[in-house]
Amino acid sequence: MPARLQAAIADSQAAAERVVGWAQLGVIVLFASLYAFSPRAGGSDMMFQPVPWVLLIYTVFTVTRMWIAWRRPLPGWFLALSVVIDMALLIGLIWSFHIQYDQPAAFYLKAPTLMYVFIFIALRCLRFEPGYVLLAGGAAAAGWLVLLFYALWDGGGMSVITRDYVAYMSGPRVLIGAEVDKIVVILVVTAVLAAGLARARDMLVRAEEEGAARASLARFFAPDIARRIAETGLAIQPGSGVERVAAIMMIDIRGFSRMSERMAPDALMSLLADYQSRLVPVIQAEGGAIDKFLGDGIMATFGAVTPEAGHCAQAMAAAEAVLDTVGLWNDARRRAGQEPVAIGIGIAGGRVVFGAVGDASRLELTVIGAPVNLAAKIEKHNRVAGTVALAEAGVVDAAEATGWRPRRSRLQRLVAAPVDGLDARLDLVAISALPVDQAVAAGRAGDQAGG
Repeated sequence: MPARLQAAIADSQAAAERVVGWAQLGVIVLFASLYAFSPRAGGSDMMFQPVPWVLLIYTVFTVTRMWIAWRRPLPGWFLALSVVIDMALLIGLIWSFHIQYDQPAAFYLKAPTLMYVFIFIALRCLRFEPGYVLLAGGAAAAGWLVLLFYALWDGGGMSVITRDYVAYMSGPRVLIGAEVDKIVVILVVTAVLAAGLARARDMLVRAEEEGAARASLARFFAPDIARRIAETGLAIQPGSGVERVAAIMMIDIRGFSRMSERMAPDALMSLLADYQSRLVPVIQAEGGAIDKFLGDGIMATFGAVTPEAGHCAQAMAAAEAVLDTVGLWNDARRRAGQEPVAIGIGIAGGRVVFGAVGDASRLELTVIGAPVNLAAKIEKHNRVAGTVALAEAGVVDAAEATGWRPRRSRLQRLVAAPVDGLDARLDLVAISALPVDQAVAAGRAGDQAGG
């Protein structure tokens, strides 16, 4: 089992041990209440009262074990010892009844206190480790066998044995079959609980594995895809795809090639990690799905994973949020004496195919279609236009039709702009959280830096 899963299960077991402690305290309170308020058959003049002493010892032991369990995980030997002590105290209490009531030892074989054995066995089920259940049941059966042999020895051996059930129930006699039945029941109940617990432990392990797998899926897939895979067992096959109407966003760092040449590898990767960790949550918060990382580039989709009527509005809102986030990030970098980072954003929309590419051993979920290439070209056109973010006019119009309004960005329409690599001219809209002259300066600076 992977170390991560072992640690998760160990945490679950530690929490279960604390629950066991609280349950045992509940048993102590119940037993003490029954003892305090129930009339005792032997009267009040009995010299020996074992129950209060056993309850006191058991309370001290339980509280001590709980205190240790809250501080650190209990070692296996201590847990095994505690199981044996639990049963030893209960068996010792039952054994003391013939002294308490001044009766032959066979007297305690009829004590209903034996039923508490099953409570102690059941408590060990809370820990999801069948071994301790088997130990508890084995200790209970062995303890009752010891009580049986002691009753035979105290009663004079074979002379105390009877085959008469009435004589057994009404006098200090021993019915071997009845005692064997008790031991068999203890062992059978123990075996059933252990078997059920073993299955439950397997389910716990699988649940931990599935939870870890779901967390891992969420890191590699869009959250909606990860949830569908985890909850419905979605089988993703290469070559499968669906048509969507979506918006595509491309984000790129200006001058990254030059930056990578003069930065140390660790510093470069740290910059990328910081950049991605800031932008990814912002994009996802607006309903976007990260399709892939392209070095210093980020490709996000809106409405591709799950059909969404307001996908254009989501894309525009995400663009504004990204610009705000980068602005705050650059403020922090300037205060730290670091160079600010310039980015470019391109947004296009239209029909795409969303599906899986690759083979059975290596799959990638992605979008394919003209809007993907167009978004990349629009992003690069920021350098020519002297802008920070550009979107197709159709995307902006669709966003405004569904209620989107710029929060504090300035929209500037560029009619029939010639985009490099395209035969036709495009109607574009410049989006900037900066004043237009600053946006133009930032775009030109990035262009002059290269990359």
